[in-house]
Amino acid sequence: MKMGAFWQEEVVYQIYPRSFMDSNGDGIGDLRGIISKLDYLKELGVGIVWLSPVYKSPNDDNGYDISDYQDIMDEFGTMDDWEELLHGLHERGIRLIMDLVVNHSSDEHSWFQESKKSKDNPYRDFYIWKPGKGDGSEPNNWVSFFGGSAWQYDEVTDEYYLHLFSKKQPDLNWENPRLRRAVYDMMTFWLEKGIDGFRMDVINCISKAEGLPSAGDDKYAWGGEFFLCGPRLEQYLKEMNEEVLSKYDVMTVGEMPGVTPELAARYTDPANKELNMVFHFETMDIDAGEGGKWNFTKWKLADLKAVTNKWQYGLNGRGWNSLYLNNHDQPRMVSRFGDDTVYRKESAKLLATFLHTLQGTPYIFQGEEIGMTNVKFDNIDQYRDIETLNFFKEAVHDGGMPVEQAMAAIYAKSRDNARTPMQWNESKHAGFTTGEPWIGVNPNFKEINVEDALRDKDSIFHYYKKLIQLRKQHPIMIYGDYDIVAEEHEQIYAYTRTWRNEKWIVILNFSDREAEFTLPEKLEEYRSGSQLIISNYENVTERPISEWNLRPYEARVYRLV
Repeated sequence: MKMGAFWQEEVVYQIYPRSFMDSNGDGIGDLRGIISKLDYLKELGVGIVWLSPVYKSPNDDNGYDISDYQDIMDEFGTMDDWEELLHGLHERGIRLIMDLVVNHSSDEHSWFQESKKSKDNPYRDFYIWKPGKGDGSEPNNWVSFFGGSAWQYDEVTDEYYLHLFSKKQPDLNWENPRLRRAVYDMMTFWLEKGIDGFRMDVINCISKAEGLPSAGDDKYAWGGEFFLCGPRLEQYLKEMNEEVLSKYDVMTVGEMPGVTPELAARYTDPANKELNMVFHFETMDIDAGEGGKWNFTKWKLADLKAVTNKWQYGLNGRGWNSLYLNNHDQPRMVSRFGDDTVYRKESAKLLATFLHTLQGTPYIFQGEEIGMTNVKFDNIDQYRDIETLNFFKEAVHDGGMPVEQAMAAIYAKSRDNARTPMQWNESKHAGFTTGEPWIGVNPNFKEINVEDALRDKDSIFHYYKKLIQLRKQHPIMIYGDYDIVAEEHEQIYAYTRTWRNEKWIVILNFSDREAEFTLPEKLEEYRSGSQLIISNYENVTERPISEWNLRPYEARVYRLV
């Protein structure tokens, strides 16, 4: 089956290199570690690997602060290692996309080192510098994604620079055509080496509102309305496509906090020549309270349905969806959206069924395919993530929040939940390293690991493998129209996929109790029978449809006949 673009038809696997596999015993995952596991990726059946940043970096934000875009981080290996990795993937029919982090660089990048020397330095305008207000305070009241002011004062030139993330991640000035040219040259460098595309980190932050206005009258406030999906974003994306991307057969996916389906449809409309896909955050925000991610609330199935409907209907025939429930910035999906205790296997398979039977391209985050869970470290000293540590400091030390309350939020939402080492086997440190790992291994590695998963034919891994194979065999899973069924059901999420003369129904019990499902009247003509495609439980009979009783976290997919 070959109908659309490769990025529509393949499944993407995200590797977070620091935590995937360590080859030299220094406790840090590396390129040679990844190379040693390429047959594992081939066995799973994925067609694209997204590699989180491996560029030179002082690691203030685990590689998302880049000091040299055209060299490899010493801890990860050499350019020769990277070339071998690319070759090894391509040899196995797997494409490679790289992280493109160009909203900001590291403050240790040579551009910034030059930029801060003087106001008339040729690189000054590669970054966003502003004088303070009359009283010497910050140029505006924006707060950074990681908390605190988004501005850092520099004594050398008596001005502030903007950093929407860490103070060691100064924002690049996309208004400057010389900066854009340098970025396009860097992208070309990697594309000429043979990579297959880019995942673009917070790409919708690159255009800021003219004049950088303050957000209201408070001393510090969220200024997202002035830097998310800004006024010149599409101009920059079109230019990037024209100057670089259009010259290669590659895929692009843009990470875009705050994006709407209406905007995403524009950015991913093939006629507009901007991006292939975007990552939106609405699913990731369904358990965020008024105070943001750390003030979490219990998510509701109705909310998950509402967000999914919005994006499935909103992009159908106009753009293309990215499908994910976790990544390196999010907690583990089985802990967040499933049940990581009694029904860990069943709910992990249910969530996989959900992801792989929607319209769009599924993204698997390393360890998801064996049902890895969130971690509960004993104290804050065991965490490594800058966002988590900043939250703890602001909440507990500065804000007086009880430690237990802060740790409960961290257990639920910390990015380090996704960053504990990959669990390969039940040997020391889960087979990730022979040394001391850079972050602790989840203690449940003896029960949850790749070796066990490969051996057990009923494992989560083998279920993922089957879903990926089904997607290759059935165009309906990729291109079929989505339509929700029994929308008001409080336990079951059901929808149909329709393509040409074929119709499938997906029935998912998102609860730890049995649930009844009756085929609605609008599908009356299909009551005569059904053919089971896949289920996460055994002993599912194929029979004429009247009513189904689904077990806890049961997932079934039928072809309606």
